[in-house]
Amino acid sequence: MNALAGVGVSPGVGFGPGYVLSREVPVPDPEARHGGDAEAERDRAARALERVAADLEERGARAGGQAQEILKAQALMARDPGLAVGVAGLIDAGASAARAVYDGFGGYREMIVGAGGYLGERAADLDDVRDRVVALLEGLPAPGLPDAGARPYVLLARDLAPADTAALSREVVAAFVTEQGGPTSHTAILARAMGVPAVVACPGAASVVAGTEVLVDGFSGLVRLDPSQEEVETVTRAAAARQAVLAAATGPGATSDGHAVPLLANVGGPRDVEGALRNGAEGVGLYRTEFLFLDRTAPPTEEEQVAAYLGVLDAFPGRRVVVRTLDAGADKPLAFLPPPGREPNPALGQRGLRLFQRYPEIMETQLRALARAGLRSSAKLQVMAPMVATRQEAAWYVAACKEAGLTSAGVMIEIPSAALRAGDLAAEVDFFSIGTNDLAQYTLAADREVGGLGALHDPWQPALLDLVLVAVNGAAERGRACGVCGEAAGDPALACVLVGMGVTSLSMAPTALPAVRAALSLHSQEQCVLAAQAALAASCPPDARAAARAHLPELAGLAL
Repeated sequence: MNALAGVGVSPGVGFGPGYVLSREVPVPDPEARHGGDAEAERDRAARALERVAADLEERGARAGGQAQEILKAQALMARDPGLAVGVAGLIDAGASAARAVYDGFGGYREMIVGAGGYLGERAADLDDVRDRVVALLEGLPAPGLPDAGARPYVLLARDLAPADTAALSREVVAAFVTEQGGPTSHTAILARAMGVPAVVACPGAASVVAGTEVLVDGFSGLVRLDPSQEEVETVTRAAAARQAVLAAATGPGATSDGHAVPLLANVGGPRDVEGALRNGAEGVGLYRTEFLFLDRTAPPTEEEQVAAYLGVLDAFPGRRVVVRTLDAGADKPLAFLPPPGREPNPALGQRGLRLFQRYPEIMETQLRALARAGLRSSAKLQVMAPMVATRQEAAWYVAACKEAGLTSAGVMIEIPSAALRAGDLAAEVDFFSIGTNDLAQYTLAADREVGGLGALHDPWQPALLDLVLVAVNGAAERGRACGVCGEAAGDPALACVLVGMGVTSLSMAPTALPAVRAALSLHSQEQCVLAAQAALAASCPPDARAAARAHLPELAGLAL
């Protein structure tokens, strides 16, 4: 077999010798005991946890951007007070520091894997912290990337931890391929932000023989092993031609016949602005403010929030910036709020707007900060609520926004009830933004972080497309704008379909903007409408994709 297939999550082509990353740190002996000095052993464990936390923070500071926020969150895992208490208790019972750390993390891992959703996704992050601490205590090399070779290598792994991904650069790594992960994993998000070609969900990647020459196409998801020179040249030429076409598509998003479709960026804070501007973002369609809250033991002050919001608003003078207010709680717990109690299914628990209703002071402070930032900037500030299920919730949120002095308030459509009753919600709000990731999760009853359910999260699922159309029509009936800010917006073919369905703007990872801009510029609005009709008439994702592409012939030239 000379080829593997996965999911391309970061565009580009990489070629080089394969390096198989082994993250295996030996499991400490279950019977390992300390020498009797429990106090010294507790101190040794505490120092190791703090050293790993400090190292993660330092790596994040060097990387910047979303990597810094993610690694700060990992550092908090190592500094969790509950973990420290658990480890100390195990040491007092006689366990060695390494075994106590391993078992202490194990309890947390079982809890978050069972929770699924955002917490479930953090299992790999937790394992990475655990392995780093155990390695330090056992005097072993820390798991991580090899040093740079004579030429960039292709990194092959079962999975990558954020701390590893944050260190990737094109100077050292030509591309990476993992067996696990998905388009919304931290690994994929960081790869796109750093411009390293990447393929995930690729069976067999970790079994490739070290040193094998590997050619990775981050566009198609195809991985070729020991390719011929002709294959390398063919793929490289195609990539160069594709990049030339993408570079030629400049200016505001629009179809070939001039139908305007604003192309916006998804960002996590001021550090992501540079990439958004570099890729021609016309504004921000999703500012994820949870990064301000998730890695703290106390909520950010109003002044801190104003500064963070201005860091994005001021980068887009006169242009649209849509801020999603705090989407946390339940499966994204906040350390400074008491837990809501046991929730068998956190994805259906106290999160998003429901958290605001329980702790209105958190929302009031955030809305005041946004209003203040809006007054100091020329950007067109809009705010939207996450996880809205009913018209009453939408009305409550909009009233709170108006009271704070915010003039444009909308809601995310990511719960089926909101899509089905979009006409009712549109009577209360100024705009919609469809979050296709969560909408797929709730529509198909499939946790987005469970790899075995990946097929149900295909954004071409007919039921998902049906709900998007219902929401778009509900917004149109009331004269409301309806954008899409989920991963679906970054798929060039699906972007054309969404435009054909009546979506008024698209927001995506900054690196996806050039391909979507090019795809739209090469097709008319009528072609997009025909592609949408064909996709909606199909009964399964492959058929929907193929039917749509039949009306989008220029995609072939882009090799998308």
